[in-house]
Amino acid sequence: MGRVTTRAPVRRIRPTGEVTRPDTLAVEEPLEMRVDGRALTVTMRTPGADVDLVHGFLLAEGLIAGGADIAEVRYCDGVDAAGANTYNVLDITTAGDSAVDMVPRAFGTTSACGVCGTAEIDRITTSTPWDLTSDDCRVTTQVLAGLPDTLRAAQKTFATTGGIHGAGLFRTDGTLLVAREDVGRHNAVDKVIGWAVRERLLPLREVVLMVSSRVSFELVQKAAMAGIPVIAAVSAPSSLAVSLGDQLGMTVVGFLRGESMNVYAGGDRVV
Repeated sequence: MGRVTTRAPVRRIRPTGEVTRPDTLAVEEPLEMRVDGRALTVTMRTPGADVDLVHGFLLAEGLIAGGADIAEVRYCDGVDAAGANTYNVLDITTAGDSAVDMVPRAFGTTSACGVCGTAEIDRITTSTPWDLTSDDCRVTTQVLAGLPDTLRAAQKTFATTGGIHGAGLFRTDGTLLVAREDVGRHNAVDKVIGWAVRERLLPLREVVLMVSSRVSFELVQKAAMAGIPVIAAVSAPSSLAVSLGDQLGMTVVGFLRGESMNVYAGGDRVV
């Protein structure tokens, strides 16, 4: 695995003066995914939990239905000028007939606020295999209020860099199942969902996805593909995130800070 953090000199300017000293930064490097020997996509990510990231990404894109569709994931030949493995290329071998729908594919870059248009929302509502409306779980405001602090405590890299997103899966009683970090908030979500895929936990009924960012359309999509009924964030949701959550029957909570929060969709689950 590559480095999660690195050191770089920084000029610190303060009212009392300035000094140059090393600072800790979160690493951002490309990860190329190759499926059955063919290039699929490249994403910029923080090294760590790469196998989880791959599983979560493929699930969110509808390319796999679960962990059984993946036979093997391993680092392959990605070397630097000195011939050392960069751990930036993952070779994914599919199981059975999964490869039929996996390549070739093109993945466009979308805005942080999501893809526009009701057609995209309709596509997600028809491709999601789980009926979120059948998950009648409840989560108290007291439990929700404690999730940001619990997630922050699990963000070891954020504590040293201050520049990385976090995502966590919680039971509705507040129990943390898994937490992951990444410079990309989408990648952080893919990593926690990918962990659940590998653990054969789908659908993630009675689970809350907590993110340290805002809620975009893509994050609601990823949660829906994993069967997650509740998504909560410390910041705001986008309009399409709320629209998609409402249509899917997902609870969307934003501005979760202390005991204050806004419930944008699926309010019946919040008690």
